[in-house]
Amino acid sequence: MTDHNAYQVADWNGRSGEYWVANQARLDAMMAVFGQAAIEAAAPATGEHVLDVGCGAGASSLDLAARVGASGQVLGVDISEPLIGQARLLAPQDTPALFQVADASSAELPVAAFDILFSRFGVMFFEDPTGAFAHMRRALRPGGRVAFVCWRSVTENDWVRLPMAAIKGIIPATAPRDPEAPGPFSFGDRARVARILTAAGFTDIAIAPFDALISFGKGETRDAAIDDAVKMAFEGGPLSLVLADQPDDIRAHAWAAVRAAFAGLPGERSVMIDGATWIVTARNPAN
Repeated sequence: MTDHNAYQVADWNGRSGEYWVANQARLDAMMAVFGQAAIEAAAPATGEHVLDVGCGAGASSLDLAARVGASGQVLGVDISEPLIGQARLLAPQDTPALFQVADASSAELPVAAFDILFSRFGVMFFEDPTGAFAHMRRALRPGGRVAFVCWRSVTENDWVRLPMAAIKGIIPATAPRDPEAPGPFSFGDRARVARILTAAGFTDIAIAPFDALISFGKGETRDAAIDDAVKMAFEGGPLSLVLADQPDDIRAHAWAAVRAAFAGLPGERSVMIDGATWIVTARNPAN
């Protein structure tokens, strides 16, 4: 593994990886609808071999394995040792899914070994995305397929937009983040995604919007569900980073503001928040 993605490696083997492992079941449930949309776009067939990039705790890899069957194979790779460890714990003994700690942007991958390059929210973190996709393309067979799901912009994803807007005036403003810097929303610009894949050598690129409601937080009552949603926002994602070093009084003020924002959303035993993604497909040229 190289240091090309050193920050991401450190984060996903530290704070972010630990958060995901601790909340794995509910986070995978929240992401399931998006992963299934990407799997349908990939259309895996019996006997095919799939590379699942940024596989996390393996939910998408296991879903893909069910589609390719015993005669196929899925290799799930992720930079996070905690998440790969969780994936191995959750995987049935008879699954054709294997898991490996690796940075897909630079790891030694078998040449022309896979029919499908797949990812559920795992390709937006590369320091050099064009170089990463060019490297991964070599692992695809001629005519092989790409299918992944990535977030659109922050402004279209209320699970981030709402809490971040709620704390304006409470937390001092920070410099705007480079929208193309590695992170969850770096593929928000459809034209940029197309440029990256084209430069990496892919053809037949299609990028379609896919929106769904995310069940964010849960509880036996409406109030409990709202409190749980705020707790999740405080513990993971952009809000948690902004609030990390803030004193208790500021955090309490922010909690009340975010809670008020979430209280305006629908849901009885959860808070239903808009999620906006791209479903991206492409092909490795046949020759």
